[in-house]
Amino acid sequence: MKPESIRKYRPFPAVDLKDRQWPDQVISATPIWCSVDLRDGNQALPTPMTVEEKLEYFEMLVRIGFKQIEVGFPSASDTEFNFLRRLIEENRIPDDVTVQVLVQAREHLLRRTFAALHGAKQAIVHLYNSTSPLQRRITFNDASQEKIKKIAIEGAELIKELVPTLPDCDLTLQYSPESFSDTELDFSLEICEAVMDVWQPTEENKIILNLPATVEWATPNVHADQIEWFCRNLKERNKAIISLHTHNDRGTGVAATELGLMAGADRVEGTLFGNGERTGNLDIVTVALNMNSHGIDTGLDFSDLSTIREVYERTTHLVVPERQPYSGELVFTAFSGSHQDAIKKGFDRRQKDKAEFWGVPYLTIDPQDLGRSYEAIIRINSQSGKGGIAYILDREHGYDLPKTMHPQVGTRIYALADEQSRELTPNEIKDAFFDFFVNVSAPMSLIDYELDHHAGERGEVACHAEISINGETRKISGIGNGPINAFVHALDQAGLKKFSLVDYRSHAVRGGSDADSAAYIQLQGEEQKLVWGAGVDSSIEMAGLKALVSAYNLLSAS
Repeated sequence: MKPESIRKYRPFPAVDLKDRQWPDQVISATPIWCSVDLRDGNQALPTPMTVEEKLEYFEMLVRIGFKQIEVGFPSASDTEFNFLRRLIEENRIPDDVTVQVLVQAREHLLRRTFAALHGAKQAIVHLYNSTSPLQRRITFNDASQEKIKKIAIEGAELIKELVPTLPDCDLTLQYSPESFSDTELDFSLEICEAVMDVWQPTEENKIILNLPATVEWATPNVHADQIEWFCRNLKERNKAIISLHTHNDRGTGVAATELGLMAGADRVEGTLFGNGERTGNLDIVTVALNMNSHGIDTGLDFSDLSTIREVYERTTHLVVPERQPYSGELVFTAFSGSHQDAIKKGFDRRQKDKAEFWGVPYLTIDPQDLGRSYEAIIRINSQSGKGGIAYILDREHGYDLPKTMHPQVGTRIYALADEQSRELTPNEIKDAFFDFFVNVSAPMSLIDYELDHHAGERGEVACHAEISINGETRKISGIGNGPINAFVHALDQAGLKKFSLVDYRSHAVRGGSDADSAAYIQLQGEEQKLVWGAGVDSSIEMAGLKALVSAYNLLSAS
């Protein structure tokens, strides 16, 4: 923004709260959750959901565990009205779920709303009207505070008259001073208490006072100050449920909600993945999983987050950003080599220690708890390193490379990703591993071999092999204490041994089919050069011999 443009903006005023208590509080219990996806979220969609899509979405919200769901604005359109009627008439609302309906403080809208609720077992009627100075001046043509308060009182009085028309419905009444975030605090308090005076809530039948950050004007600490000030100054606080409804204009909707809960709020309204007007509503998924990551049971089940995201994207025609906390495609993926190495070590250590509590570097939560697999955690591009490539080969393909082999393999495949300037898929990583390190057959190849396990007086193994080296076919033989040692002696007898064998490992390949065994051999050549080679074969003996040949060839080429 240019300097001359900045002059048109003013700082948001601070709240006069010298002895604020919320900074010393911690979130230790779950709030009441209310999903507003089907109203506040739906109204922000370029293509609103159809009735069938809303039904599917409603059923998903119930499965997740929401007990309060705002289903619409039934007086706004026939679609909204008919959706609520269908939920009621087809008995789709579970007994432990309360539907919420939104309505402005206008008589014909209120009467239509109550008509839509006939037959509901329990419901929340959510009354609202705009209260901020900006709304009073522009939307209501310089209306006074008294006029705005009168609108709220008259709406509350009509609702009180209409409550007896739903004798079989357990009704909860909710009021929102819309634009609470930029309304004078004393006026917000005054208008909310005026509505309470009409509805006469009790400790057993509390009013919900929803204090929306309809537009996010200030930093989250200011929002927390507003909530604490309101809670401390509200008369008969014990008869009210204080509810939050934050938006994300400044990108801090989650923080504002968390600080608002610390400041004394009891309830949270929001949407899955933060869908909503402008930059969106609060992302309930993020807040709930933040709590889960601190050991708090929220009552909401996001253990199959990928399926929830699929339903959301299909019904809303929106896409969850790749970096959306917890739910984005890439949030549990590490490309950085140092991150990959730390994550791999974390998983290995956790398995070794059988740790009770979660603790893996760079992962605040176990991806498997959200239905995410470990396979997507580490992905390889030009920023990746040895640990990540070893992780992919192990987790995806079952090849458990020796630790000292990681740098050699990582450097080679890292260079390939850098050369292609893109991410490598797990299958491409496996193919590159095989191309560069497995069963390498030039300049030497093993044509045939025969082992005699009863050679020599001490039960040694004799190896008779036919090899091709630099295009020449040769037959070699040797005796040793095992197949690998016998083959090394055979090479030595043929004058081809210019190395020493440093390390040998082998294992069965997890999930393998025709190639069930893998072997790794490290050789040291002249000038102390160390090289690893690998062999894969259905025979563990043959895998070891192929690994030796691979290492020999790689040493020759180095």
